[in-house]
Amino acid sequence: MTEPLLAMSGIVKEFPGVRALDGVDLEVRPGEVHCLLGQNGAGKSTLIKVLSGAHQPDEGEIRWQGEPITISTPQAAMRHGIATIYQELDLVDGLSVAENIYLGHEMSNAGWSRRGAQNAAARRLLARLGHEEIGTRTEVGSLSSAGKQIVSMARALSHDARLIIMDEPSAVLAHNEVANLFRTIRELQSQGVAVVYISHRLEEIRTIGDRVTVLKDGRTVANNLPAATTPTAEVVALMTGRTIEYAFPTRPAPRTYPELLKVENLSLGKTFHDVSFTVGAGEIVGIAGLVGAGRSEVLETLYGARRRTGGTVTMNGRSLPAGRVDAAVRQGLGLAPEERKSQALLLDEQVLRNVSLATLPRYSSLGWMNRRRERQDVTKAVDSLHVRPGDPSRIAQTLSGGNQQKVVLARWLLGGSKLLLLDEPTRGVDVGARSEIYGLVRALADDGVGVLLVSSEVPEVLGLSDRVLVMREGSVIHEASATDIDEAQVLDMIMEGSAA
Repeated sequence: MTEPLLAMSGIVKEFPGVRALDGVDLEVRPGEVHCLLGQNGAGKSTLIKVLSGAHQPDEGEIRWQGEPITISTPQAAMRHGIATIYQELDLVDGLSVAENIYLGHEMSNAGWSRRGAQNAAARRLLARLGHEEIGTRTEVGSLSSAGKQIVSMARALSHDARLIIMDEPSAVLAHNEVANLFRTIRELQSQGVAVVYISHRLEEIRTIGDRVTVLKDGRTVANNLPAATTPTAEVVALMTGRTIEYAFPTRPAPRTYPELLKVENLSLGKTFHDVSFTVGAGEIVGIAGLVGAGRSEVLETLYGARRRTGGTVTMNGRSLPAGRVDAAVRQGLGLAPEERKSQALLLDEQVLRNVSLATLPRYSSLGWMNRRRERQDVTKAVDSLHVRPGDPSRIAQTLSGGNQQKVVLARWLLGGSKLLLLDEPTRGVDVGARSEIYGLVRALADDGVGVLLVSSEVPEVLGLSDRVLVMREGSVIHEASATDIDEAQVLDMIMEGSAA
């Protein structure tokens, strides 16, 4: 039995009115991938912040290589060899790869930068990760999401990291990029570097994990489970306290949907071209494809956030002008974007302000706001979507990912949207909240709302949609009823480009 590299025992962390961690235990061995699982709000983020030095525990002990330590700051964590790669990468797009890797501990001599030595050292770190193809002088902003993650890993290694914490590392990656990420992680393992891997995608755990720790309500409910052999149902039951199958709401019997949206030959420069489809009232249409296929850009163009270069869009028989968000919203379109924190929410504002944002004129008369009516309407919308906590005065950033997504949906529900554009609606959402969101989307469709859905998870597209569009390299290459196509066929088309 390998001696633990890290042993956290009895970790307690309290905030005003909240006991975020209530005696958490975590043990990580050298060279292993230890998966940390739990629903949003289970305590994973707080535990990471304790381990990375951003929070100080109120009780408990942290032992590193057998010795008790105090991690007082993020710099102290780095000195011990503990590095954290957050879901939202902290890279500087305008700097080069080498400059990002050594940011904050630049190579210098008597005040003079040693750029040549720094570039050479950066090349060695990238080679150590098996990614010599990334140029050290390349501007980081030009790299793909996968490339940026490799740079973040190289930065961690530049601090001689023995343990790297990865928070949802696959969330922004395409199917083929996830396999490359796993190859890089295994390369780190072979060098004795341990990884704490956090993901809501349970299928990844079997592929990359060695052992699993599960948190629930700030407590450790399972320790050191074998990742490869522990049944998914058991993990889900531990996370939620109940058994949840990966089941989608019952799909209604096939029927004809009244046409709501009609898109003909929609184009956006070189991003996508000649895209045509319809969405009916009460119908859920899913778009499957790799990251970069043009899926998100189609939604943003329909919403008016991007100005189309060709084609026509009609909503309820009325033409939508290009590049006009206000016109799209007036016609009944609502967008829940991929990056809800940066693109959809005012994180420092109350839920109340976030929900009523698109309908403020409704509550204004002669320059005065009817705040009482606004609060009543928002409370009704929040309650109908089971946002927790249900207090409209709650600050948006204090909510879990799943509840933040519900707030975005509540905004368009309050606005009476006829067509919802949902881009990665369950990204970063735990299994319990994910099931709730599926149910909410289907309930909205049953009430006559049209839904156009984009997701990187093919089972999600197939399980939730009535009809599926498959996109590759800016074109729709296949369209079918969701019951007439399976995951293997979709993956074959998006990876190889062959229409079934």
